[in-house]
This record gives sequence, C-alpha cells and structure tokens, in this order.
Amino acid sequence: MDTRSFYDDIADLYHLVYADWPASITLQAAVLDSILVEALGPGPHRILDVSCGIGTQTIGLASQGHSLTASDVSPVSVARARQEAETRRLDVAFSVSDMRQCDQQHDATFDAVLSADNAVPHLLSDDEIQDAFRAMHHCVRPNGVAVITVRDYAREDRTTPQLRPFGVRPIPDGQCVVFQVWHFDGDHYDVAMYFVRERANREPEVTVSRSRYYAVDTNKLAVLMGEAGFVDVKRIDERYFQPVLLARKAV
Repeated sequence: MDTRSFYDDIADLYHLVYADWPASITLQAAVLDSILVEALGPGPHRILDVSCGIGTQTIGLASQGHSLTASDVSPVSVARARQEAETRRLDVAFSVSDMRQCDQQHDATFDAVLSADNAVPHLLSDDEIQDAFRAMHHCVRPNGVAVITVRDYAREDRTTPQLRPFGVRPIPDGQCVVFQVWHFDGDHYDVAMYFVRERANREPEVTVSRSRYYAVDTNKLAVLMGEAGFVDVKRIDERYFQPVLLARKAV
C-alpha cells in the first residue's frame, strides 16, 4: 500500500482520471501560471515539481514557456511523464525522488516549488509533511514561492465506506469505468482505485491499486509550512480545482 507501488501500478491508466486529460493539462497550467505570475511577476520561471506523476502540471507549465524540473517517487510515472514531454517536444529534466529528499537532488535556485493534485497527504504524519516542506524550502531561492494544492478535508464527507466515481472513459475498442472506494480511519483513510476496462468480445480487465492518505486540514498545512521556514502563507480558493496554499521564502 506504499505510494510508489500505488502509482507504478496505474501509471499507464492515470490519464483516465480526467474526462479530457489534454484539456485538463491546459486548464490547470493556465490557472497555476496566473498564480505564479501574481506572486513572482512575469515569467518564464524556474519551477521544480516534486510530485509530477505522469506530468499533468509539468507538461502544461512547460508548454507555457516555463523551465521545468520534475521528480516523483514513482519511477513508472516518471517514465511516462518523460515520454509524454518528449512527444510534445518539451525539454524537461525528470528524475525519481521522494519529495522529502528533493533537497538532496535539486539545488536551491528555483523560483517556485510545486506539489499539486493532493500529493502531500500521501505523507501520513505531521513530521513527514514537515520533512517535505523543509526540503522544498531548501530548493526555493530567496523570495521564491511554494505552491501546494490539496483536498479541502475540512469539507470532505467521512462516511465509510464510500464510493467515489470518476466516470466512464472511452478507450480503444471499448470503455473504462474509473472509481475509488474510501475507508476512513480517524484522520487517515485507505483508497482503492479501480479501472475496469470493457472491450467487445473480451472479459473485463480490472486494475486496482491501493494507497493511504492523511486527511490533513489546510490550516495544519499552513502551520507546518511556517514551521518549515516559509512566510506569508495564504490559501487561495475558487481558482484551481482544489485549494491552493501559496507561501514565500524570506529574502
């Protein structure tokens, strides 16, 4: 149930989480770019994505003209992200790294460090999250920023178990039903993610991958960012599909 295995197992299917992955790449990049421009001024900017996955945010921001360096704990996801970037003729430096050790792999000259799409709550304790925030703080230049996007767990339904449907996606010669099942255990919950592929004249093919999350409140994350050395931590709502935490490294 570790994070690396969770994403390794579904890297070739993860785009099906989105109804239209290319459109999501473009839309997310536009919003993130606007937030970065407001915080840093006109780009292009040097951005480190410490949880790049299959490249959703990295590809979009690189397409906007920013200089991207990207890493993730899942080597299979990184391999796919690299392939997707190459297909689009984007020059991105990819590597495999746990966000808690990103400072051991990357220098401290980035204008922005990014962790999007609820990656931080894969870290299951305040101490683990603070380790990641301290590592991110090291990688940002003075007056640079960290951008974190997460679920708003203060508003999440904690009924257990519960079904979270994503939808039915077209695939070659058929369709794929995508959904999650959540089981809460206090401030943690287990997720089983299902991809059920149905094709004509074939038995359904089911891929299921499991992981655990920490349902950490954004207020707690803001405190942890401050304790890691960031200043001016603020939450931005109604811009991105998740709450955004923006924090600055002091000069």
